[in-house]
Amino acid sequence: MKFYGRNQEIERLLDLDNQSSKTSVFTLLVGRRRTGKTTLVKHAFSNKTLLYFFVSQKSEQLLCRELQQIVEATLGLHLYGQANKVSDILREVMIFSKEHQVTFMIDEFQRLYEINPSIMSEIQNVWDGEKESAHIHLIACGSVYSMMLKIFRDKKEPLFGRATAELRLLPFSTELLKSILADYNPHYTPEDLLTLYMISGGVAKYVELLLDAGATTHEAMINAVCRTGSVFLYEGTELLVGEFGKRYQVYFSIMQLIANGMTTQSQIDSVIGGNNGRYLATLEEEYTLIRKVRPMFAKPNSQGIKYALHDNFLMFWFRFIESNRSVIEMEKYDILKDIINDGYSQFSGIMLERYFRQKYSEQPRVTEVGNWWDKNSENEIDVIAIEKLDKQVIVAESKRNAAKIDLKALEEKFAQLRPHFRGYAIHFIPLSLNDM
Repeated sequence: MKFYGRNQEIERLLDLDNQSSKTSVFTLLVGRRRTGKTTLVKHAFSNKTLLYFFVSQKSEQLLCRELQQIVEATLGLHLYGQANKVSDILREVMIFSKEHQVTFMIDEFQRLYEINPSIMSEIQNVWDGEKESAHIHLIACGSVYSMMLKIFRDKKEPLFGRATAELRLLPFSTELLKSILADYNPHYTPEDLLTLYMISGGVAKYVELLLDAGATTHEAMINAVCRTGSVFLYEGTELLVGEFGKRYQVYFSIMQLIANGMTTQSQIDSVIGGNNGRYLATLEEEYTLIRKVRPMFAKPNSQGIKYALHDNFLMFWFRFIESNRSVIEMEKYDILKDIINDGYSQFSGIMLERYFRQKYSEQPRVTEVGNWWDKNSENEIDVIAIEKLDKQVIVAESKRNAAKIDLKALEEKFAQLRPHFRGYAIHFIPLSLNDM
């Protein structure tokens, strides 16, 4: 797949790189795995020398051997003797950069902390000691958002306050996803687009895996997931087990329940047993994999809390793949396809609502997007998009079939919220597959 979008991120990276010709720059680049962070940096600096180092799960001594070879091959900088500390090699690179500007990316930076937390103190000492006279753009790239925030934002950590800039790489926007699909399938249908959004969530690697394999239609995408050797079948395990450790089964159970519509703690507790509040808090605050969802205008301490998975792919994976692990282990992929197709209409309706909320959040004049439900969850409004400066609000009902949308009923449900929108122009609109 060719490189798409990311113009703002590239411009910012290049600006920071230019800044490093005058003073040292420390950039924090974070984002979920598979969003294309490495590809972004390599593309941005394709016309210059980039010192790139991927932190694999090895001892520091073995990492240093690898890094030393990369430094010598990339910069022509020969380091005498065998370094045993990453910070020692960083020091030599920063000294080198006093005469030759260097762009240095350390990929999966958080793993250095996991290997040996004291590495962070050593990097801090080197950075503070050499940055004033060095000309280096150091890019710390990480996919475990919680760990990267701990390293750089926790006041107790050595690298607190050292980052010059922070960039967070998000999945593709809805408009860019449409543009990419159109390049591969100019005659795509709304169903094709919804399926791509549902499975990939705009994550670059998943989009690439599907489209480069020729899976450009709804049916072809489902087939691509449900076949021997499909990376999608084990991707959730690959992403999460290493992070969760021994308690991964509890976290998996909770995320699977949320993906299947059991979105309140009481529902989750009734299935798993006991009080799972601390696990929910960890998934939300440490791993940032779930989030609390409240009805728009609800008070922060209101009781109507529901939980949602942030990630479209993980939502799909826990709903259809992990829930049917025995079918996959028996390699009965036709049955798996039937299970997905049986649940597709309902699940894709939920994802369609999510699509429209994201689409409106990307509009330049929209200041807030959400949804609403009453205390008994009997009346719901799918999309509320507020343009605060323009005093306008869009109130929408989302359904796969436009014929099933009742705007009169939508207006009646909205009556409870009207006091929040005095002086606003209110637009009641239907949203269906054809509006994607």
